[in-house]
Amino acid sequence: MLKPILRGAAAGAAGTTALNAVTFLDMIARGRPPSRTPEQSVERMADRLGVQVPGDEEQRRSRISGAGALLGTGTGVSVGCAYGFARSMRWQPSILAASAVNTATAMSVTALSLLNLGVSDPRRWTRSDWLGDLVPHLAYGLVTSLTYAAMADGRSTPRRRRQWPWA
Repeated sequence: MLKPILRGAAAGAAGTTALNAVTFLDMIARGRPPSRTPEQSVERMADRLGVQVPGDEEQRRSRISGAGALLGTGTGVSVGCAYGFARSMRWQPSILAASAVNTATAMSVTALSLLNLGVSDPRRWTRSDWLGDLVPHLAYGLVTSLTYAAMADGRSTPRRRRQWPWA
C-alpha cells in the first residue's frame, strides 16, 4: 500500500507544479497580483493557535509568505496521497475521471479551508473568481492523474486480456 501512496505524493507534487505554472501564466497574461489568501490563511492559523510569527516586519512577511506557499504544496501532495490510497484500494478510474476527481478534491479542500478560516467565502465568489480557481486546479487534476499513471507503468485502468483478431 505504501508504493501507491508515495506515487500519489509525487504525482500531487507534479500537479502542484502545474497549478503554480498556470497561476503564474495567468498573472502574466492578466497583469494581476498574486493572491493573498495563502498568507491570510497562515495569519489566521497563527491567530487561532495563539502563536506569533517571529522576526521584524520584513522577516515576518517573508515567513508568512513561505508558509503560505508550503500550505499549497501540502494540499497538493496530500490530495495526491489520497488518490494513491484510493488506487491501492483497487479504484481504477480512467484518466478523465481521475482528473475530475483530483480537480474537485483539491478545489474542495482549498475552498473549505478558506471558508473555515474566514479568509474567503466561495459562496460569494463571482463567475470570474470561480474560473480563475478552476483553470489551475484542472491543470493540477490532469497532471496528477497522468503522472500517477506514468509511474504505475501506464496501468491507469485494469489490465485487459489481449483480444486476438480471429477470436
